[in-house]
Amino acid sequence: MVASTMNPTRASLDVVDDPQRLVPLDAVHNFRDLGGYATDDGRMVGWGRLFRADGLFRLTDSDLDVLDALGIRTVVDLRSAPEFEQHGRFPLEKYPVAFHHLPIIDATWQIADIPDVDDTEAGAVEFLTWAYSDMLIQGADRFANAFQVLAVPGAAPAVFHCAAGKDRTGVLAALILGGLGVDHEAIVADYALTEAAMVRMRDWVMANHPEMADRMGETPSFMLASKPQAMRNILDTMTEEYGSVRGYLSTIGIGQALLAEMADAVTV
Repeated sequence: MVASTMNPTRASLDVVDDPQRLVPLDAVHNFRDLGGYATDDGRMVGWGRLFRADGLFRLTDSDLDVLDALGIRTVVDLRSAPEFEQHGRFPLEKYPVAFHHLPIIDATWQIADIPDVDDTEAGAVEFLTWAYSDMLIQGADRFANAFQVLAVPGAAPAVFHCAAGKDRTGVLAALILGGLGVDHEAIVADYALTEAAMVRMRDWVMANHPEMADRMGETPSFMLASKPQAMRNILDTMTEEYGSVRGYLSTIGIGQALLAEMADAVTV
């Protein structure tokens, strides 16, 4: 099957804003259900099967009660080793899960290492397109590892996350949804939901961690952006270069058998 790039129906985009998508938590701001998206074989991603999130090291006890109610069995942490060491991990001592630390990149981007772009909307799109393209090359085998973990029978309900739930998490979500045959515009719209999550995160940081707010204030806004056009560019590039998202996945060792396992794990 070829991944769908046709114009989506209104209904296929309306589901993006389904009120059950966002899981409200006290200290985690971008915990979202990937359910409800139609796949190109007539199924859909089941609600309560697969979630994407920001830093789960911040979970409070009441947040853990919510995860317990969701039945979360597997947690995949995509952050780098320095982030892991500095901020800690999912609280396994309070809520045991199958935990996997699978860094997508070795270190977060530094200003000196990235292209020179303007701190504008166009600059944000340019930066994010570059960052995600580089991630797909440098982190190819790591995305494959995460995909394999999440496709294991019995792994769901599962959640994967990075720091903000925006970049590494956003690209992995796109690969999974694209591999399942979800329409590209639905993938882009799901990615765009992170913009509101970043506002929630900023508000929480300002109220609870002023020192972290200062660091965020020093970060160029294009690095904190979540621009739909950047994700659209990445999906278009995969289609142009590999024929589809599935075509890209096949080059990193994710073939039809593993895609079928993922579909069996998370679709209905």
